[in-house]
Amino acid sequence: MLKSILYTLQTLIIILWFFLVTAVIASAVIVCSFFSRTGDGPHLLARFWANAILWVARLKVTVTGVEKLDPERSYIYMANHQSNADIPLLLGRLPVQFRWLAKAELFKIPIFGRAMRGVGYISINRSNRQSASASLDRAARTIRDGASVLIFPEGTRSLDGRIRPFKKGGFILSVDSGVPIVPIVIKGTYHVIAKGHLMIRPAPVTMQILDPVETTGYTRKSKDALLERIRSILMENFENERREA
Repeated sequence: MLKSILYTLQTLIIILWFFLVTAVIASAVIVCSFFSRTGDGPHLLARFWANAILWVARLKVTVTGVEKLDPERSYIYMANHQSNADIPLLLGRLPVQFRWLAKAELFKIPIFGRAMRGVGYISINRSNRQSASASLDRAARTIRDGASVLIFPEGTRSLDGRIRPFKKGGFILSVDSGVPIVPIVIKGTYHVIAKGHLMIRPAPVTMQILDPVETTGYTRKSKDALLERIRSILMENFENERREA
């Protein structure tokens, strides 16, 4: 009973802190975006926002595999999606510049959506096939120009902590842009805040950066083979993390 009360109080504090920090940092990002051509400065502000959220939530985060990344290369990062805590985790603890590939609805949120556009995040309109295809074409051009992007290939959060089936859009983008995919295994955020729940609980969280996978040998016709390869890598390492936990 006492523990439940403490978790409730902590959740209220985190939510209040979230709205306060989001309003301040999002406003700063919007202003900064008018002076930044690359979006790198606004991304650093977003990283500060994310780490402020992780700090107040008292999450113990362990990151491995950073040494596998070449700072001179562009990548498509693909992570499993366990909860809303994945967003500040990746923003705060993935120590590289990247842009989110996010559904268009998020860009309609007041202040937050304008800040996302200011940082250079890429909107994917899923309302119909033509809009989605045009969005992916714009994203591929952005990546070929030197940007890295981050995608949740499941498309949404897991209901039970397990890895869901993957959507194909990210793999079309991968073969069109020709840059390597970096799989990222996230473990523990499901226990912080599960989908459909508001209660936030401190928990150990790990983020494992895996070896980049080259995509130059794949085409749109063989994208399904690439999808299965990446999913197998994530599944295998996710299950290894579960057994070792």
